[in-house]
Amino acid sequence: MATPTVAGVGAISPGKLPRLRFGKKQIFLPNFTLTLLRTPFLPPDHATFIVPLNLNKLDIKDYLYHAYDVRVISVRSYVQQQRVQQDKERAYDPKRNRWFRPRSIKKMTVQMDKGFVWPEEPTDFKPWDKSTHTMIKDAQDNEVQTRMPDAITKPTAERGSIAEQAKRLLRGEAKWKPQWEDYGPPVELDGDQKV
Repeated sequence: MATPTVAGVGAISPGKLPRLRFGKKQIFLPNFTLTLLRTPFLPPDHATFIVPLNLNKLDIKDYLYHAYDVRVISVRSYVQQQRVQQDKERAYDPKRNRWFRPRSIKKMTVQMDKGFVWPEEPTDFKPWDKSTHTMIKDAQDNEVQTRMPDAITKPTAERGSIAEQAKRLLRGEAKWKPQWEDYGPPVELDGDQKV
């Protein structure tokens, strides 16, 4: 029977296997998302991530090693509890006095063996079509505002444009003309009519 070997160590006896097999966990397609945060106040060899609540320190070490070939020296993690809120933000039909706490956010700060330099922030957002996303977000915000309980008391954009049209008519800058066609007096029809 052949004796097992470990890379960098050589042959080991069967009872003396290392306790922690770092770097041996295979990751093919991870089912989680890590968000790298821009933290200019940290040294260049530190990086902060938003991670799922079930991800632990060994998982992030192993993931960064296998996915990006980055060796991690130490990991600090903390769970940030969210504030209690009244109903959900951007709710379709907001209700008062319905309190809930949003899901907590877990952040991990890793210290790497090499420094990491952030790329410059983009100034041109055309490749990501940011204008469309901004327009959709504004439309959604306007829709939510119209469904709020106090929406009836606030003037709408149409109301402002009607006031401007009335002022122009009173000053004589614009002339009013009807927007409909007059077909004469109404006629009553008896029986079946061909159209």
